[in-house]
Amino acid sequence: MVFILLLLGIILPLGGAGAAPQVQGFVTATPGPDGRILYTVVTGDNCGQVALLHGITIPQLRQLNSRLDQDCSLTVGQQLVVGLVSREATAGPAPTLPSPTIEATPVSGTTEVCVLLFNDMNGDTLRQETELGIEGGAVSLTNLNGSYSQTQNTSSSVDPDTAEPIPTCFVDVPSGEYNISMAVPDEYNPTRSLNHTLTVKAGDRAEVGFSAQSKTITISEITEPQQGSRSSLLGIFGFLLLVGGAGLAYYAYRSGQPRSKLKGSPLMKK
Repeated sequence: MVFILLLLGIILPLGGAGAAPQVQGFVTATPGPDGRILYTVVTGDNCGQVALLHGITIPQLRQLNSRLDQDCSLTVGQQLVVGLVSREATAGPAPTLPSPTIEATPVSGTTEVCVLLFNDMNGDTLRQETELGIEGGAVSLTNLNGSYSQTQNTSSSVDPDTAEPIPTCFVDVPSGEYNISMAVPDEYNPTRSLNHTLTVKAGDRAEVGFSAQSKTITISEITEPQQGSRSSLLGIFGFLLLVGGAGLAYYAYRSGQPRSKLKGSPLMKK
């Protein structure tokens, strides 16, 4: 068999281009990523043998390997292209791409942290419709870890559409634990605690209320009943003095009349 292959290898180069005999059962090498089928030359190989082994003609071998010389000389270890495979023919099924992952964009900060300081006129710590905001209070919002701290002043403004007091709002506050402290104006007394702790998360809206009562209203409520009582007592006492004075005046008048007139009166006759 080896002798026949060698003989064919000698005859084919001399005969020029011709139909290449087919070798049944020969398994070609696996094509590379670029579709080329490569063969590495071993000792004893010549162009006829390589072409015969791969079912091609010597002219086809030359066409696939343009660097071969006129004598089709081969060297051990030389790589020859012995076939080309179309990428479309060998392409497998299209790879399934993973579905795009949609990641939610994290919300930074809260919408608002709003604080209202209202005038607690009746002192019950609950805001009534007539109890509006107090101007000039100082409210501080501080993160417990010290990463955020802001201070604003309270307002007595009223929303014209709702007739409700407008709170003081802190915007874009990062999530975390906070302490809210309130300093009421000097002319007010607080009616509830001036410190409050709360935890806010991204997207939250927090509302906190503080209350204070006017010092002038407190004093008037205490003193007005006393002043009314005193006025009533003074009125009664003055009336009694007036009546008593009139009685004394009449007595003095009667005492000053002449006694003779008294004797000549019908009451003195027997």
